[in-house]
Amino acid sequence: MKAVVYTRYGSPDVLQLNEVEKPIPKDDEVLIKVQAASINSWDWDMLTGRPLEYRLLSGILKPTKTKILGCDIAGRVEAVGRKIKQFNPGDDVFGDLCEGSWGGFAEYVCARESELTLKPAGMTYEEAAATPQAGLLALQGLCDKKEIKPGQKILINGAGGGVGTFAIQMAKSFGAEVTGVDSTGKLDMMRSLGADHVIDYTQEDFTQNGKFYDLILDVKTDRSIFDYRRVLSSNGIYNTVGGRTARILQLVFLGSLISMIGSKKLTLIMHKPNKDLNILCELFESGKIKPVVDRCFPLSETAKAFQYYGKGHFKGKVVITVEYNKKA
Repeated sequence: MKAVVYTRYGSPDVLQLNEVEKPIPKDDEVLIKVQAASINSWDWDMLTGRPLEYRLLSGILKPTKTKILGCDIAGRVEAVGRKIKQFNPGDDVFGDLCEGSWGGFAEYVCARESELTLKPAGMTYEEAAATPQAGLLALQGLCDKKEIKPGQKILINGAGGGVGTFAIQMAKSFGAEVTGVDSTGKLDMMRSLGADHVIDYTQEDFTQNGKFYDLILDVKTDRSIFDYRRVLSSNGIYNTVGGRTARILQLVFLGSLISMIGSKKLTLIMHKPNKDLNILCELFESGKIKPVVDRCFPLSETAKAFQYYGKGHFKGKVVITVEYNKKA
């Protein structure tokens, strides 16, 4: 089968489309014929080997454990192990393989039963591949501590990316007043998703404009936690789901202390892969969320897809699609 492989850390140029052995599912695994897979920030970090802590997941000097990236996938079940009970050949499925072997940028991949759920009939493979990690980070970041109430003021920092585009739609469906923060080219798109207010971070610092928020969902984590705390309302909550390592470490070591001595809470949300995928399906089927897919690239152009992703101008998600000839 064809797969996009990397054997050293670096730029997207190190990605190569190679012929590799087709995987064979174990007793507790499902073999999936991949139709689409999306790029996540984890893929970029694993590719570049930066921040350096990501090398602990794959190899210190070069990738040895994970040579095929891609954890958000959608496809069709081709075969199942003898212990599999939930799925059958022919089922359309999607899920996040980040706790397993990854391997989504390929024609076939094996996955554990717990990493998958059935794809809604009205959802395309491209939309399904764009959903698991970004959609769940948005859901968990908004609702991890307590339910959102209508009228609450919510700010999403990094609202134009994968997590942010889901978060805008979810927050609006809960009745919140939503402010989205991102770059100039993403403002109109954020408005189209329902954002009540948009802020161009190149022109305005939301931590200095005198406004307050009941909940901040941060995808970027590019400021001091004291800046975020300043713009939280009384009993406000700050949740981060990713961003700069130094800022996240600051939150880990100081956030809990700040939360203990006041009414404002600052929290790092730990991603729970595939937990509540059924809720995302329900939100999609009810029309409350729709995955935003910026561009699709064929598997043969995965390196170009990563180059595009690395520029940071994409809106929503960047997706890799797999096309098969009649012999595949």
